[in-house]
Amino acid sequence: MQHGTGFKVQTYFTGVRMLLIKDIHTLYTGGAEPEELHNVHLLLNGPTIVGIYRDDDLPDETVESIIDGSRLLVLPGFINMHHHFTQILTRNLVGAQNAGLFDWLVYHYPIWAKITSESIEAATMTAAAELLLSGCTTSVDHCYLFPRDQNELLDHEIKAAQSMGIRMVLCRGSMSLSQKDGGLPPDQVTQDIDRILAHSAQVIDQYHSAEPGSMLQIVIAPCSPFSVSRELMIESKRLARDRGVLCHTHLAETRDEEEYCLEHYGCRPLDYLEQVGWLDERTFLVHMIWINEQEIGRLATAGTGLVHCPSSNMRLGSGICPVVSYLQAGLPVGIAVDGSASNDASNMINELRQTMLLQRVKNGPTAIGARTVIDMSTTHSARILHRPDLGHLHASAAADVIGINLDRLPLAGGLSDPVAAIIFGLIERVDLTIVAGRILVNQGQLVQHDLTELIARHNQAARDLLQ
Repeated sequence: MQHGTGFKVQTYFTGVRMLLIKDIHTLYTGGAEPEELHNVHLLLNGPTIVGIYRDDDLPDETVESIIDGSRLLVLPGFINMHHHFTQILTRNLVGAQNAGLFDWLVYHYPIWAKITSESIEAATMTAAAELLLSGCTTSVDHCYLFPRDQNELLDHEIKAAQSMGIRMVLCRGSMSLSQKDGGLPPDQVTQDIDRILAHSAQVIDQYHSAEPGSMLQIVIAPCSPFSVSRELMIESKRLARDRGVLCHTHLAETRDEEEYCLEHYGCRPLDYLEQVGWLDERTFLVHMIWINEQEIGRLATAGTGLVHCPSSNMRLGSGICPVVSYLQAGLPVGIAVDGSASNDASNMINELRQTMLLQRVKNGPTAIGARTVIDMSTTHSARILHRPDLGHLHASAAADVIGINLDRLPLAGGLSDPVAAIIFGLIERVDLTIVAGRILVNQGQLVQHDLTELIARHNQAARDLLQ
């Protein structure tokens, strides 16, 4: 049967879990020493990659599916390193279109306080759909709002993500410092520290898997210096160490945050993070815009992972992250779409393009290239997450693969370098997305869900939230 524009799938019902992407036009392996290969075959066995082969060394295996890759660029699936799925319910609200971060948050908190299990399921499925269609196979989601102590919201998010088939790193976020205590959020979206820590431990015990190929991992993620107490930061890190999980938080996003830390903690944001014991290789930090050269050196010494959200930073006018300086210091830097109310899209491949373009605005046209941003969204992100099974297409890696048909209008005339073409050109969707060996996007369309139904359900949930 026809599978997309320019490639075909032939299915053989043999009962064997082998899938072969055959005669691939261009394959970018990713990994520490990425290669670009042509006219090769990629063999998957269920959730794992078997290997990359030429005609003369292709194993004599019976396969269940064969994909004609002769017009495909094949890459490791992208890893979205930071999101807020629930925020997709409040995109483009008139009252927040021109707000900076603090005013933007204050406007949204009362609306987000009405989130229900139904709305978080709808939002998760819509966000996952956008990500899968744009080449993302693994997403980090930072869920930090539990209005009315609704800890069960995480269970509903996990259920919805599993139904979509996307690989998840779920951050059990938290906010404990309400306005009455000197923080930014109102009381109705905060929790006390004992409740937060008890539920965080429960979620790790119930859901976290450290095994290679894990489809769900848990991260401990207090929200920000202006929404959690010093005690919660310290105790969250202690819990993470005890349970062997990572930590994540927002940091150094705006000048307002820097001023808040100076006023309340007597130091800059990174100094505060170090004081509470977070500056190490088991922490990854999102935004990291307002950082100086001396602090970059400290981050490099600690090996702390960083996450860049270009569209969100531009949308809120927060500033330009010093990505090039981080890379020059040897730090791993991932890329993320951020919440869909501060980006208004969850398009992962576009975020790679935005990263390259924004860094060139700041540093000039030679500052960063297409392959660098691809590596950031694959190899760097896998390193930050301590996931050697992700971010590359070598043998034994997770079978997370994306394919982009090269016969499409935005790439016309640009195929002297197919790998770079998908970043320089404006690609809205990939043609093929495979997660753990399962084809989830086929012909640029979701395989397991009707997109029209997902959108209708999501729009109804958004309307309910705004009433």
